[in-house]
Amino acid sequence: MSAPSGSAPSRHWDQVYDAKGAQQVSWFQPQPTVSLELIDGLLDRTDPVIDVGGGASPLVDRLLDRGHTDLTVLDVSAHALQLAQRRLGDRAQQVHWATADLLQWRPERRYMLWHDRAVFHFLTTPDEQARYRELATTSITPGGYLIIATFAADGPEQCSGLPVARHRPDDLAEQLGAAFTTLTTRREHHHTPTGAEQPFTWLLARRTDDTGQS
Repeated sequence: MSAPSGSAPSRHWDQVYDAKGAQQVSWFQPQPTVSLELIDGLLDRTDPVIDVGGGASPLVDRLLDRGHTDLTVLDVSAHALQLAQRRLGDRAQQVHWATADLLQWRPERRYMLWHDRAVFHFLTTPDEQARYRELATTSITPGGYLIIATFAADGPEQCSGLPVARHRPDDLAEQLGAAFTTLTTRREHHHTPTGAEQPFTWLLARRTDDTGQS
């Protein structure tokens, strides 16, 4: 799947990465500690995983290090994915890469884990949030997992020049709908490369099975 060539979202995020580089964007983490802690114990190494909005995040590196063999990274910025591929070198061939605007994406399979650090909070309208919920619900195998992180209720009101929606754990769980059962939530204080502090809300949920059981 590809984002339309030169689409507004792809241009915006390509420009952000061009201007700052992979390690100076505000969301950069040298180690995806919270993500890995939440993933621990959930999956078999062959389970399909998708990192939505993964960009140049090192999460894919760490999952490869752990022996995961079915990894997909999706991002609207082709430049961000190229940075990740260059960093991985030959190991990039072990990963499925998808350049797409998430809201226009049409998944062709299901995943045991959907990971999203800081995409959902850019969706500020009910229609966008509903489309995300539809995608997550249809893309995750019943019994699979969703890990999502957004700015907390006291977090920034903008990121990279765009408005964001901030979330408490309870309203984030409500946004996901009845197809997901919350397993745990967490608050993280992320420190940006420039030293600013950004509070995040994290949520781990399980996709209910076809009978409605978690």
